[in-house]
Amino acid sequence: MTRGQHDTIAYRLSQILIKLNQGDHLDPSGLAEEFGTHVRTIQRDLKVRLAYLPLLKTKGRYHLEPAYLGKLNFKDIERFAAQAGVKGLFPSLDRDFLKNLLGDQMHAPWLVRGHHYEDLSALQDVFSSLETAVIQNSVLTLDILKDGRIQPYNPVNPYRLINTKGIWYLAAVHDGRLKTFGVGKIRSVQVHATTFKRDANVDEHVQTEEGIWHSSRLQKVLLSVAPAAADYFKRRQLIPRQKIVSESLDGTLTVETMVGHQNQILPIVRYWIPSVRIVSPAAWNDELISQLAGYLSTCESMDCRDFRPPST
Repeated sequence: MTRGQHDTIAYRLSQILIKLNQGDHLDPSGLAEEFGTHVRTIQRDLKVRLAYLPLLKTKGRYHLEPAYLGKLNFKDIERFAAQAGVKGLFPSLDRDFLKNLLGDQMHAPWLVRGHHYEDLSALQDVFSSLETAVIQNSVLTLDILKDGRIQPYNPVNPYRLINTKGIWYLAAVHDGRLKTFGVGKIRSVQVHATTFKRDANVDEHVQTEEGIWHSSRLQKVLLSVAPAAADYFKRRQLIPRQKIVSESLDGTLTVETMVGHQNQILPIVRYWIPSVRIVSPAAWNDELISQLAGYLSTCESMDCRDFRPPST
């Protein structure tokens, strides 16, 4: 089993559930070694992620109450797989699938190559403090690296840790606005004894927003997608709140979305040039053209065709 597979939360929790279900007494240090992770991660699995289970601790080892042995089922495993973000990856997440998931990985019928996840091993204490603060509704002070300088943010009300495209962010309210902070840029966390009252509207917004850009005012955007790229947009959502409005006879798509920030759109359009262009708002298309013109100007001055990476 590779380190990447061990680091998969769904796999790790599933294996822990199976061990508990069969009556094993689990040593956190042993589990940490088995799954190639930190002992604090295992303790968080047992105390937070598996908190709904009737666990006992005897001589430093965790085990199920005898009355519950053998009663965990595939629904329990499905629940944690869904929470870990696996459920939407496959057409179905049924009993047969879970048997394959927990079986011999070398002979599994599928191989998933997902995102290359951000390495936060050096920020384990920061991440753990953020998790605790989110659970306990604790007010925070954050020291964040911004533009090469450490900038304090206080007070910060943390709502959720979000992983988007392999990068961890903290969704939190600061100065009366919902913001996202890159966990990798957080240099220190101070958890205060004071707590805050969660706003249900903020919770709902964080839960339903697809990206990391939060705004109370959404902008309608129309894109034109050429036939060469149309199938990709039909196959899955490549932009937040993607809606195909129409398809012309030649296969060109008109795609609509509602977003809170232009950075939710411009990087995607740049990636798909020349197959995707912004129809409206015109100002966003002008900004894209300006960015491209700046890039070309830089290339002309540096002669990008002759660019070679510096030798090491």
